[in-house]
Amino acid sequence: MLDARPALLPCRLEEQTRRLQKDMKKSTDADLAMSKSAVKISLDLLSNPLCEQDQDFLNMVTALDTAMKRMDAFNQEKVNQIQKTVIEPLKKFGSVFPSLNMAVKRREQALQDYRRLQAKVEKYAEKEKTGPVLAKLHQAREELRPVREDFEAKNKQLLDEMPRFHNSRLDYFQPSFESLIRAQVVYYSEMHKIFGDLTQQLDQPGHPDEQRERENEAKLSELRALSIVADD
Repeated sequence: MLDARPALLPCRLEEQTRRLQKDMKKSTDADLAMSKSAVKISLDLLSNPLCEQDQDFLNMVTALDTAMKRMDAFNQEKVNQIQKTVIEPLKKFGSVFPSLNMAVKRREQALQDYRRLQAKVEKYAEKEKTGPVLAKLHQAREELRPVREDFEAKNKQLLDEMPRFHNSRLDYFQPSFESLIRAQVVYYSEMHKIFGDLTQQLDQPGHPDEQRERENEAKLSELRALSIVADD
């Protein structure tokens, strides 16, 4: 009856909820940073003097810039969806823990009061049954009764409601995780289309990857042959 285990359950769940919320925020921040950096790179390439000198290069970078901006737009939409359907529900779920922890603390305080008065009753019960001792024993039992009832009420409430609260997390979070999966599926489906379109725009007929590698290596060899980049 005096078991203190109900206090452990909210602590673990609160820690897990806080960690999950933190990790989701870090993930969405990283996603946004990635797509923003990709857009910045394409804009930097557009300002490169080569775009003024080579129309083919300009067309390629323009296609890349369009793709990066589309990616960033879909990424922002995905992050907004995750913020609304995952991170905010996590935050709301976490907001219940202060009151829950307070209920656990009140139960623990009632437990300490119960143990203290119970020990007092046991001390007088073990003594020789003289008039003064019996009077003190009676008084101690009277003091113990409301404290015991208060502890038993608080303890029963936690034992009844804590498992229900803990189990309710499944029904609470399932829609959030389903929304997270759908947001990821939509995003990566769109990425497949965007980069598929970009590949078609950049591909040159009769230029397989192996040929491109050979051409790039030949150009790199020419650059290495220049005296200004030659090894000392």
